[in-house]
Amino acid sequence: MFIIAGLGNPTKQYEGTRHNVGFEVIDRISEKYNIDVDAKKHRAFIGKGMIEGQKVILAKPQTYMNLSGESIRSLLDYYKVDEEKELIIIYDDISLDVGQLRIRAKGSAGGHNGIKNIIAHLGSQVFPRIKVGVGEKPAKYDLADYVLGHFSKGEAELMEEGYSHAVHAVELIVSGQINEAMNEYNRKKKEEK
Repeated sequence: MFIIAGLGNPTKQYEGTRHNVGFEVIDRISEKYNIDVDAKKHRAFIGKGMIEGQKVILAKPQTYMNLSGESIRSLLDYYKVDEEKELIIIYDDISLDVGQLRIRAKGSAGGHNGIKNIIAHLGSQVFPRIKVGVGEKPAKYDLADYVLGHFSKGEAELMEEGYSHAVHAVELIVSGQINEAMNEYNRKKKEEK
């Protein structure tokens, strides 16, 4: 069984912001696989279903980003999944271009407070994650204001492509093909000619 958790902040005020791309990817997976993510358990909205023949739990932690680890720890303890192989965390990354993905089997928080909190609660940096690029913060912008801001129309179109790539990456990872997912998505986008 896999736990696939998208990070974000609860409440309407944060919908569609850069920091909530994890929730957006979970919504796309939920639509594609007809998994309702509406049960409130473990301080998250969760839904159970199947992807590529694997049982999955989709989760949207409701603890606010900086406390995401509380919900993730509770889910892992309850469902007894191995975080090194059966946990996938999806979240925003300001060091990647808008809509670009980077997939890792392990790694540091890289300054992301949600991931810092998950690492603190798990006592480990070894868990698969899908980073979805939201673009670099412009100079003189406050980081919090930037990640809690919304995408422009052009960026939103690029993000849709990023979301569908993230769904495909999840499908590969639950099929045991994390290396294939990394090979496919961890390269810079080619410049359009």
